Amino acid sequence: MNRIPLVDLRAAHAEVAEEVRAGFDRVLADTAFIGGDEVRAFEREYAAFTGVAHCVGTANGTDALELALRAAGAGAGDEVVLPANTFIATAGAVARTGARPVLVDCLPDTLLIDPQAALDAVRAATRAVVPVHLYGQCAPAAELAAQLPAHARIVEDAAQCQGATRAGRPPGRGTIAATSFYPGKNLGAYGDAGAVVTDDADAADLVRALANHGGTAKYQHDVAGFNSRLDGLQAVVLRAKLARLAAGNEARRTAAARYDALLADLAESGRLTLPATAGGNVHVWHLYVVRVTGADRDAVVGKLNAEGIGAGVHYPAPVHLTPAFRHLGHGRGDFPHAELAAERMLSLPLFPQITAAQQQRVVDALTDALR
Repeated sequence: MNRIPLVDLRAAHAEVAEEVRAGFDRVLADTAFIGGDEVRAFEREYAAFTGVAHCVGTANGTDALELALRAAGAGAGDEVVLPANTFIATAGAVARTGARPVLVDCLPDTLLIDPQAALDAVRAATRAVVPVHLYGQCAPAAELAAQLPAHARIVEDAAQCQGATRAGRPPGRGTIAATSFYPGKNLGAYGDAGAVVTDDADAADLVRALANHGGTAKYQHDVAGFNSRLDGLQAVVLRAKLARLAAGNEARRTAAARYDALLADLAESGRLTLPATAGGNVHVWHLYVVRVTGADRDAVVGKLNAEGIGAGVHYPAPVHLTPAFRHLGHGRGDFPHAELAAERMLSLPLFPQITAAQQQRVVDALTDALR
């Protein structure tokens, strides 16, 4: 069976294979396994690409978010506001700082954080609000920042939106943002990797120190830190892919528009809800997430998978309904938009190299599965 993956990592590797091989040879020859020229070059290039002054590479995206939260002052006794509709790592990073996650619902159309609910959840103990940029588009970070009291800061979870903007603003401009370079991301490494981006030089310096055992020089430990450094081999991969990211994001936008057209009849019939893009957003379509109505979503996924279609679910349970965060005291019904979305969401294959014929096959199989 000719399978269509959710994301085609083989095709992505084929585009950069020779460049990566040459870069690996450089790193191996220089034995620059931790830090080194490739890491420094990538940090400069990614900062320039995003339009933010500073980039600090980290070992993974979860560490990046924890480091950004710590740089914003989050710690034991604090509260951090975040949406219930997010990957578990967002809440996990908050918990690792010692702060308490405070969950709010998402908007019913875009599924991004409900900004009014977030503002209503801010209290004296709130140290940060985390707008999560889901599926490739930005949540209202700047709008929230303008309304927060002085004791609370915006820390953006930008793990899914490399290259996205909202009203021309990239994540990290005027705030601090964390991103992930997990292999399936728009900008994916060959393993775990992440970064923190910010215009705040002091915050960037603190993140770099925290990620390097608390200092920026060997055996210098100014703060209590840990080990979360981007390695040279991953930087090689990321540099090669970064040079192609803008074109890849444009290809994703073309593919998303094609899905919109191909799925219009299903949407019109009420069997499917298509993804919505917030006004002012430049979407990079990390995921193309539809919502199934009038059918069992899990059964639909099973039928697609049986036909060789790599459909997935992002995410099957909101944070408050996971055993890991049961202690927060929430139950079913507390965040109805997030709960309904979790029951209906379905991610269709989307990657820069996807063809029109592959998308037509996905839509045909989905149409059959919804009958």
